[in-house]
Amino acid sequence: MPAEAALSPPPNRLDGWRELLGEGRGPVLAMVLLGCWVVAADSLVTATIMPSVGADLDGYAWFGWAAAGFMTGLVVAGAAAGWLAERIGLRGATMLAGLAFALGCALSAVAPGIALFLAGRVLQGGAAGLIGCLIYVALALLFPGRFLPRVFALCTSVWGIATFAGPLLGGLFADAGNWRGVFWLFAGQALLFTAACFVLIPARTGIDAAGRLPARPLVLLAIGIAAIATAGVAVGATLAIALAAGGLALLVAALLGDGLVPRASGPFPLGTAYLTYFATTAAGTAFALYAPALLQHRLGLSALEAGYLVAVEALAWTAAALVVSGASEVWRSRLIVAGAGSILAGVVGVTLLMDGGSLAVIAAAAALLGGGFGLSYAFLGQRVIGSFADEERTRGSAAIGTVRNAGGALGAALAGIAANGAGFGTGLNESNFVLIAWGAFGSGIPFALAGLIGAVLLTRPSPQAVLAPGSSASA
Repeated sequence: MPAEAALSPPPNRLDGWRELLGEGRGPVLAMVLLGCWVVAADSLVTATIMPSVGADLDGYAWFGWAAAGFMTGLVVAGAAAGWLAERIGLRGATMLAGLAFALGCALSAVAPGIALFLAGRVLQGGAAGLIGCLIYVALALLFPGRFLPRVFALCTSVWGIATFAGPLLGGLFADAGNWRGVFWLFAGQALLFTAACFVLIPARTGIDAAGRLPARPLVLLAIGIAAIATAGVAVGATLAIALAAGGLALLVAALLGDGLVPRASGPFPLGTAYLTYFATTAAGTAFALYAPALLQHRLGLSALEAGYLVAVEALAWTAAALVVSGASEVWRSRLIVAGAGSILAGVVGVTLLMDGGSLAVIAAAAALLGGGFGLSYAFLGQRVIGSFADEERTRGSAAIGTVRNAGGALGAALAGIAANGAGFGTGLNESNFVLIAWGAFGSGIPFALAGLIGAVLLTRPSPQAVLAPGSSASA
């Protein structure tokens, strides 16, 4: 070993974080994280205050429809995010999304009845879909690719914080009898995000012109997602299965058509990467939806205790993402596969252990599930974003959010159909608990397995370089 190498100080792990914040990137990063917070915290806080909303607006029967409307807006508007950013620029698109979110919050805040409240939630869902997908565009256009794992890790941390803080914040407003104040709070934060976008995003970022709006795929996507979301709250197994099957067919037609999801133009297996996103997201959705109720019934936990046990998944996701964010290139492929394997192990573990497992082992399974996302998603996103030529990067990056949202919608709907078919809608009891657990969580096992297969195929060595060092993802 050369003497100068032997005497050189070891690399400082903080250097990468300092470099990330250099050259004026700190305020831009804060803007991105604020967008993550607005979307994450709003969805989590709203779930907490919905009982108060139902009591005040006589809208208990519409709980499912509030979620279905939000999800439909989330997926469909998010699918148009890339086109919108190409048409009016990233700054204009993010500002429009922020203003729409603020307006949706205001509508829900002033709603005298459930109809206007639902309209506000649909608008919030659409705006959240835009913001979520445009964040991927901002990462692709405003940050060099070598920083993406760390930025993804910080975005994940915001979701982890929101998971802990959201229920507490919602509970404070609900207990004070002021659920409308939640929406005014987030309207204000959305306006702050809008102002930050105006100040920090250059007026001309990315592609200045776009092709035709992909109207036909968007219509198919809208009908398909609406059908899938409705299937999760439909009364009657036959109707639910028909809606889910029809919605899935329309969803596949929309995603495989031209305009929504870009096609691979090089050796990188882009379709496999999107499939991995779609399948793993679908696999992990049911845990947050059904674990609180099942844990309260089986282990006698309070609602708050069950909610914070579920937050173990988010904490593990955040911790894993931060720990591996500085991983070397040789480890990134391994972590993508290890993450997908951990997701599969977590879903299987939760399914098997929910009945009869101790609090500790269920928490361990939840940590495997969340940790799997944290291990893999930053590097998966880095590879997808880095695979695009400049003219494709805006729409291709936004498509990550579209595919993930669609996977989450399908996973939630299928888990709902399986759980309700096992009797969840009529109440938990000793005779149906195991069937409900297997239906809600077991429905995610095939998706998790597909995600693992996708991860293996994505990282398998080939004669062609999948992502050479020095390409745009590592620039």
